[in-house]
Amino acid sequence: MAKEVSFPKEKIKILLLEGLHQSALNEFHKKGYTNIDSRKEAMSEAELLECIENYHIIGIRSKTNLTAPVLEKAKKLMTIGCFCIGTNQVDLKKATELGIPVFNSPYSNTRSVAELIIGNSIMLLRGIPQKSTFMHDGNWQKTATRSYELRGKTIGIIGYGHIGSQVSVLAESMGLKVIYFDIEPKLPLGNANSVDTLEELLQKSDIVTLHVPATAQTQNLIGEKEFALMKDGVVFQNLARGNVVDIPALANAIKSGKISGAAIDVFPKEPKQNGPGFESELVGLHNIILTPHIGGSTQEAQENIGTEVATKLTGFLDNGSTLGSKTVPEISLSVQQNTRRVLHIHHNVPGVLTEINSTLSKHDVNILGQYLKTNETIGYVVLDVDGNADLELMEDLKKVKNTLKARILY
Repeated sequence: MAKEVSFPKEKIKILLLEGLHQSALNEFHKKGYTNIDSRKEAMSEAELLECIENYHIIGIRSKTNLTAPVLEKAKKLMTIGCFCIGTNQVDLKKATELGIPVFNSPYSNTRSVAELIIGNSIMLLRGIPQKSTFMHDGNWQKTATRSYELRGKTIGIIGYGHIGSQVSVLAESMGLKVIYFDIEPKLPLGNANSVDTLEELLQKSDIVTLHVPATAQTQNLIGEKEFALMKDGVVFQNLARGNVVDIPALANAIKSGKISGAAIDVFPKEPKQNGPGFESELVGLHNIILTPHIGGSTQEAQENIGTEVATKLTGFLDNGSTLGSKTVPEISLSVQQNTRRVLHIHHNVPGVLTEINSTLSKHDVNILGQYLKTNETIGYVVLDVDGNADLELMEDLKKVKNTLKARILY
């Protein structure tokens, strides 16, 4: 028998933007959520400020920015889903302050990105972009000059996380020698070898590929100095984040011949919508593949992402689970029978849990299970209590000092 919920699912309003895959809608429908506003386009801050207060859940990709003013206006917002790898488009500090769980899908498109890295490497070593341009211009140029096989070359992977390590596996299967550099110790897969410094990797690699996050430490990680350290004729790829490469320095390295070919999928400034408007110093350069941030944009990846993020969102709504949250502490839970489940998100300061327990005692409510997890700023407690918990109890729990959000889940 289905649990009675304190807030009927048909009343929970969901806003999905940027043409999310049908798999996300299927997952919501499967879990009983039908009040869904699904749109193909992104929304600007001004547009969000006009409507966000009406929604309990929002799902976005990378073009919609959830800024602090938007989150402040979103008084009903329970949770946020980023249907992509990153969460840079969400003000995570503000979401944390407001006690709003933010979920994403950090690993679902690793294979898509890794395959493109290998495909790009083959095309660039063979000079295919330039040869294709010649052909489209009616110019027949059959030659093996500057055309090389992948096998036997050394690929240097900067950042050996989920994508970098997947590139490593595919690269080795294609006959490449794999070296990698990461600021954290990482166990190698297959016959890959770590190097001690970024400089060593740059000097030894025939192909250099970046797989690092956008942080203060990685901004312009590769610039004029780093390009100078690379082998003459190196192939360079960035499918990570746009601000980790100094684009003018890259353009100069291509023009000088230092870099024989490049594939760039991410840029410091990217258009918010499809159509004209893309500008870069890299446009028009020979043997360079420019793609519009589609490294992870395959149908398989988008389907996986849609299912994964929607499952995390409905997991929080249905049982309070926050596994994978970027803001609220992670707790993995299952539904308990013959109980009431209470969720309480609060500032992580001393005395809150004591006051919660005191409130429950005042209402003569017995605790059958209690789950608590904290981070630097937020505490999250889930209580399974006797079925006699009522709305009056909830009103008192909301009055507990430093409470951010509290509700009876079922």
